[in-house]
Amino acid sequence: MPSRFSDSFLNELTEKNDIVDVVSQYVNLSKRSGSNLFGLCPFHSERTPSFSVNRSKQIYHCFGCGKGGSVINFIMEIENVPFPDAVEVLAKRAGMQMPAAEDDPESRKRAKILAINRAAARYYYDMLGSAEGAKCREYLEKRRLSKKTATDFGLGFAPDRWDGLRNAMREKGFTDFDLFDAGLVKKSSKGSFYDVFRNRLMFPVIDVRGEVIAFSGRLLDGEGAKYMNSPETAAYSKSRNLFALNLAKKSKSDFFILSEGNIDVASLHQAGFDSAVASLGTALTEQQAQLLSRYKNEVVIAYDGDEAGIKAANKAIGIFEKLDVKVRVLRLGGNYNDPDEFLKACGPEAFRKLIEDSENRMEFKIRQIAEKYDLSRPEQKTEFAGDAEKLIAALPSKAERQIYSSVIAERIGVKPDAVMSDVENLRKRLVRRAETKETQEMISRTVSRRQYANPASARAEEGLIRLLCLDPGLIRSVQLPSADVFTDERLKKIFSLVSEKLADGEAFSVASLGPYLDSGEMSLLVGLLDEPEVLSNSERAFRDYVAAIRKASNVKSIDDIIKAKKAQEKGRK
Repeated sequence: MPSRFSDSFLNELTEKNDIVDVVSQYVNLSKRSGSNLFGLCPFHSERTPSFSVNRSKQIYHCFGCGKGGSVINFIMEIENVPFPDAVEVLAKRAGMQMPAAEDDPESRKRAKILAINRAAARYYYDMLGSAEGAKCREYLEKRRLSKKTATDFGLGFAPDRWDGLRNAMREKGFTDFDLFDAGLVKKSSKGSFYDVFRNRLMFPVIDVRGEVIAFSGRLLDGEGAKYMNSPETAAYSKSRNLFALNLAKKSKSDFFILSEGNIDVASLHQAGFDSAVASLGTALTEQQAQLLSRYKNEVVIAYDGDEAGIKAANKAIGIFEKLDVKVRVLRLGGNYNDPDEFLKACGPEAFRKLIEDSENRMEFKIRQIAEKYDLSRPEQKTEFAGDAEKLIAALPSKAERQIYSSVIAERIGVKPDAVMSDVENLRKRLVRRAETKETQEMISRTVSRRQYANPASARAEEGLIRLLCLDPGLIRSVQLPSADVFTDERLKKIFSLVSEKLADGEAFSVASLGPYLDSGEMSLLVGLLDEPEVLSNSERAFRDYVAAIRKASNVKSIDDIIKAKKAQEKGRK
């Protein structure tokens, strides 16, 4: 399938968006090894930098999780956008004009869903102000949400009808299948379509670029799920977006307030806490935490005070710790279940005091441990100290370890040096164990990612592709083998694309393959490009790889051997 973007456009785009400059806006690249710069991977949690960026090859590659590609792939991953949108981001950065989008079906589908969502948001908003929306307006009054707040958040009302939205959207020219792709209608067993959201207060989910990407609906009365959220679509991924981040990112506050519910967030904004956000029908994900960390480096967790809220807070703390984001946990206290309830009973100033008195992550965790024990009993003190020392030993800062060792010592009535000694001994063991585990996991991920049915042939196939990419002039001096001799389908696809481009006289670049390779195939390509290759006698090396492929292709693959063995065993029975 032809790409909307020509190779010359993509090559110019990457030339004007140096990968080191772009990546450095998101990742601290400080460690240098040869021609590679290293930093902590933004796509998975790690303590030792395994994310490399190579300026000469204009690629990035993580040796931990395996992700890799050009500067376009990086923007796709970090901003959670499809290829055309990533190109647009970089084009704006470089001041380049975008080519027409008429030949890109993926871009057309996403654009249509966004258009439908905009129209649906307007429909729901208008319905809130209609006679039919009276009960929803009464609900907002009951929850003390003002008209201004409703307008700021674009709140709406989904009427208690099976085809209210459907009929309105059909009048605008959208089909049932368009609405189905957008997650706004479902199909019954009889084949008819009906509205997903009915009798609900509607919250449009708006991304950081201002696009309506999804909806969340709160049931007003009757039976059904209290909250209902849009399914994932070509325009929406719930694990990579947060409710109200489009508003909160503009806040002058130094921190985000992370809450659990849409109503909580709306109430917080109305009370002046305009940095409040919420995850979308799911526990906080690493992608959501990374998104927050791009705007601010401090988060106050204001989850519900029940057991589920405490569990969710602990999980969120663990995620933010890996991103080096400062975390505090707010305690509602009393019988208040959530921030909205507290605000209505006590007011904004009391909530502001809660923020000021919020616990840092260590205070929160130590208190959670202490609540399990009766510290008036000696044996319980010992058990508490053991659990708390494990927590403190994991702290990278020695100063922090000393401070919290003193806190524990004071709680159990011993000298700080006694606790600190235990903590340091424990830390030595933890560091050794963690280093071994991380190395083993990295090896395991690499092996599983690059596992082939016919390893001998595949390694030669990799080498042949690597040589072609690094020395494109080979296309004029050697005879290329047929792609049919390749034993791995991914490598066959990559080889075919590279050889076709070079045969047509086009310049090779990783970016030019972006429209044709999925993320796994792109990561595979970058992984093999990041391996060393001697180019001093590339023609001979190329022929050696071809010979190795032909020789290895005569050897039975692992799958063939397993199948033959099973057939043999079956024949004996």
